[in-house]
Amino acid sequence: MPLDADDIARLYGTHARALVAYFARRTFDAQAAAELMAETFASAVADRRRFRGDDAGAWLYGIARHQLLQWYRRAGVERRALARLGLDPPGLTDDEYERIEELSGLAELRGRVADLLGALPDEHQLALRLRVVEERGYDEVAAALGVDEQAARARVSRALRGLAADLEAEAARGR
Repeated sequence: MPLDADDIARLYGTHARALVAYFARRTFDAQAAAELMAETFASAVADRRRFRGDDAGAWLYGIARHQLLQWYRRAGVERRALARLGLDPPGLTDDEYERIEELSGLAELRGRVADLLGALPDEHQLALRLRVVEERGYDEVAAALGVDEQAARARVSRALRGLAADLEAEAARGR
């Protein structure tokens, strides 16, 4: 049965905060999280007549996943274009930003990632810092590590897989 305006309002009341947290944990950007939540509900409103099923929440999170994937694709392009033009997009107020960070637990998550990163072997930590934090190319990472490019890629990949596995294990334990 298609959803009506009241159904969408109920979905918003039930899921808006959780969606902001969902996006903030994946983007590490409160502004992007707020925008993605708004885009998710805009898509839900536009497509509400096409909904068929029993679980509107699952349908909404499907839209959210799609919005997130699109954001990942366009975020890099948009950031580079804005930087070239010297423009800053309008931002959240400090209170809004802090509230989103609080809801999503970003401070705690950043701390956990830092702890887990510190537990990685030194060569993996350095490879990940050079590639992800400093945004160096693999050729530069390889030169800094004194290895070939394939070995540099392998170290970064192992570090990322290790961090992801540790974070998933913690999430499964309910930490």
